[in-house]
Amino acid sequence: MLKLNDTELLRTGVFINGAWSDSAGGPAIPVYNPATGQVIVEVNGADREATVNAIEGAADAQKDWAARPAKERSAILRRWFDLVVANSEDLARILTAEQGKPLAEARGEILYGAAFFEWFAEEAKRVYGETIPSPDRERRMMVMKQPIGVCGAITPWNFPMAMIPRKAAPALAAGCTMVLKPASATPLSALALGELASRAGVPAGVFQVVPGSASVVGEEIVTNPLVRKITFTGSTEVGSHLMAKAAPTVKKLSLELGGNAPVLVFDDADLEVAVKGAIATKFRNMGQTCVCANRIYVQDGIYDHFVEAFSKAVGAMKVGDGMQEGTEQGPLIDTDAVLKVQEHIEDALANGGTLATGGKPHALGGTFFEPTVIANASADMKIAREETFGPVAPLFRFTEEADAIRVANDTEYGLAAYVFTRDNARIWRVTEGLEFGVVGVNTGNTSYEGSPFGGWKLSGVGREGSHHGIDEFLEIKYVCIAH
Repeated sequence: MLKLNDTELLRTGVFINGAWSDSAGGPAIPVYNPATGQVIVEVNGADREATVNAIEGAADAQKDWAARPAKERSAILRRWFDLVVANSEDLARILTAEQGKPLAEARGEILYGAAFFEWFAEEAKRVYGETIPSPDRERRMMVMKQPIGVCGAITPWNFPMAMIPRKAAPALAAGCTMVLKPASATPLSALALGELASRAGVPAGVFQVVPGSASVVGEEIVTNPLVRKITFTGSTEVGSHLMAKAAPTVKKLSLELGGNAPVLVFDDADLEVAVKGAIATKFRNMGQTCVCANRIYVQDGIYDHFVEAFSKAVGAMKVGDGMQEGTEQGPLIDTDAVLKVQEHIEDALANGGTLATGGKPHALGGTFFEPTVIANASADMKIAREETFGPVAPLFRFTEEADAIRVANDTEYGLAAYVFTRDNARIWRVTEGLEFGVVGVNTGNTSYEGSPFGGWKLSGVGREGSHHGIDEFLEIKYVCIAH
């Protein structure tokens, strides 16, 4: 049994119009602990009728919520932030239990997610309009920004907590209401946030949590005409499907989709910094993030030294149950994830790659997998073209800077990229040449609630975080007054 200080945070019902219901018409959803394979609890799923009720309730609540002074909405979001921080240990344990990532990493995710409530509590008070100089004496012109209305959010299993405030905080700050469908594999973090929203004073109907199937709950959210905005984090394939489904009602979309992140390590890089940074971006959440390093390109002069130092550090990582302190790599989310990792490793080895460390399922069994490094990787391997979403790091060799930029950009994705160099002129040349929405230089960690996050090309549309994030939930109205 999951040990919590506040057992009320482990919710299993749907959260609609400020109330919990254990009967929402949909089938029960078993939530598994990836480390043990055991069911933690069963969550009540919503059917289409319950989803419609949630959407209609959000529509009813939206006008009053938008009419409240921004300072009042700000204060409620700030209380939500305070409650998340105060309950961060329980929330981290819930997250690790349902998702598998190490407890230390889960604690970091909780505080990172909470920071969006704090940030957008302040941004709520800074949604400014503008005046336009009139071309004549008889008219006055101005621009106002208003909330778009009911928003639907669909969040992923790899960051079951952080992706929610990154979407809900700017929506609520702008005066919108939100209906959230969390990933079926990890609904418990979302339901716990619903409980804390209620305690923070978020009015009934403003934040709804409806676990359920994509074909029922997700379909209704994306096609219902009352929903004016969709925000989604997940695969490019699903994101493209959602765009098509949302097209008949011409909804506004924010889509944070797949990635194929390159890391460029130049000869003049600090080897220790580069190894540490590459590990941070490759093995965060067992490689199950959209900004994880998927291709690591190392220049000739440092390649052999990097392979040796990187492989040694990766091979020393502690694999285990995320609840055990000191664990650095937990289990993968399910057996399908393991099969994809194995497929990519086998293909790489068959195409000339060499195993530097790892390469097989871990002795712990289940979905645990050894952190793996493959040297002598090449462009004809699956791992060079497809997102692995697992703890496998392929190391490619390059000679010239221009070639590194070219191969880094040779992908349909454009979410994140990383550069390691001590040459300031090179930093500017390479970062400007990379076709990615996020570029980290001499670091594998770019996360900050005050920075804009989003991708180019097939990695999505729109931005989350920063002052740009709230604009995604606002409509612009031009007013021309004749007198």
